Amino acid sequence: MSVFRTENPKRRNITKKVSSYRKHRDDLKKDYLDRCGYCNSIDTWRFVWFEIDHFVPQKYLKTIKDTDYFNLVYACRSCNNAKRAKWPSMDEKVHNLNDEGFIDPCDDEYGNQFKRTDTGRILPATKIGQWIYDELKLYKPQHEIIWAMAELDKLIQEIEEVLEHNPNQELKDRLLDCYRGFVEYAKKLSSAGF
Repeated sequence: MSVFRTENPKRRNITKKVSSYRKHRDDLKKDYLDRCGYCNSIDTWRFVWFEIDHFVPQKYLKTIKDTDYFNLVYACRSCNNAKRAKWPSMDEKVHNLNDEGFIDPCDDEYGNQFKRTDTGRILPATKIGQWIYDELKLYKPQHEIIWAMAELDKLIQEIEEVLEHNPNQELKDRLLDCYRGFVEYAKKLSSAGF
C-alpha cells in the first residue's frame, strides 16, 4: 500500500470578484496541481474536460456565493457527476456528520481517507473515506489506469535522463518495456471512453 497522493492541493486566498465561477478555472487548475481534487487523477489523460465543482453544492448555499473561490474544486467529470448535489447534512456549514459527507480536498485530512495499492487502485482507509469512496465511485478502473499511466510517464522520463548520461542496452530494454506498458494503458484508456 502507498499514500493516496504525494502532494496536497492548497487553494490560495483568492477573493477577487468574478462574474462566473468558471473564471476561476486557471487558478483552480494551478492550485490543484492539474489534478482532480477528489480522485487525484491528472488532467493530462482525460478525454473529457475537467470541471469546477462547488464543494458545498449550490443548492445548499446560504452565506457562501457560488463564485467564492474557497468553495470551488477542480474536478474530473467522473467525480463531479458522481458528487452532484450530495450533501447529507443539508447545511453549508456542516461538511460531514456521522461518517457521512465530505472533507474538503484541500484539507490535509482528505488524503488520509484513502490508500493506494501498488497498482494504483484507490481503497478507503476510514469510515468517512468509505462513504466518500462509494459516493464518488472511486472504485472505477479509470482511476487506477490514469494513476498507472502517470507513474509510467515519470519512470520513462527518469530512464531517459539516465540514458543521456550512461547509454547501455539494459537501460534501453527497460525503457522499451516501460513504454510498451504505457502504450497498453493508453489503449485501455481510449477504449474505455473516459
